[in-house]
Amino acid sequence: MTTYLTNLNPAMQALLATLFTWLMTALGSATVFLAQGVSRKVLDGMLGFAAGVMIAASYWSLLAPAIEMSEGGRLPAWIPAAVGFTLGGVFLRGIDGVLPHLHRSDEEHPEGVKTVWRRITLLVLAITLHNFPEGLAVGVAFGAVASGFPAATVAGAIALTLGIGIQNFPEGLAVSMPLRREGYTPFKSFWYGQLSGLVEPVAGVLGAAAVLIARPLLPYALAFAAGAMIFVVAEDLIPEAQSGGNTHLATLGVMVGFTVMMILDVALG
Repeated sequence: MTTYLTNLNPAMQALLATLFTWLMTALGSATVFLAQGVSRKVLDGMLGFAAGVMIAASYWSLLAPAIEMSEGGRLPAWIPAAVGFTLGGVFLRGIDGVLPHLHRSDEEHPEGVKTVWRRITLLVLAITLHNFPEGLAVGVAFGAVASGFPAATVAGAIALTLGIGIQNFPEGLAVSMPLRREGYTPFKSFWYGQLSGLVEPVAGVLGAAAVLIARPLLPYALAFAAGAMIFVVAEDLIPEAQSGGNTHLATLGVMVGFTVMMILDVALG
């Protein structure tokens, strides 16, 4: 698989990888065909797991390579990572404050500008918005490999893809199951759940293309994706996982997810 990917154009590599991450979102959403619902305890544990994966991926797959790539440059190695990381969080917060969306199905008042959009649209928009940095991270990782940086490897990019794909399963589940409980048909619940992941292939191709066009920005781009991912973890995943009263289970999920992603990245990368 590694050899096959190496022979492809970086944009195609990113597209194939993010199609896999979208597929995992779709598989998570498809659980509505198998069950009427998943217990809140299970969902909280899975959301915690997803948060742990994203935290580990942000460091080992994105921030650490960004710092390594910056060593020996005109600026201290920590500056590109710090600047990119901060901009990633600021960017997502800016979009979060403008785009109308709902983080949870039980929320009464949407964030962003006032709108008359339906609740289902607002829910899907929230997940779609927060899937963007995941696709971007995968695209930038494959773009980094094509740029020839020693710190970036195809195996490392694949590890990041696997980690994000794994944590996309509970994210798809977290969209489709609440919609099913609100009375939507299984197919419609699945449709909107998988739809939230379609932004990842778009973001992946854009990320790979941007890195190839502006190679010196690569450390900033990696850190930018990391900052956006950590924003999602702190803003959505951990608060949602902790809100159901299953705090210890959710925290254990974070620890397990972090460990799984760390093993994937260190073993493969």
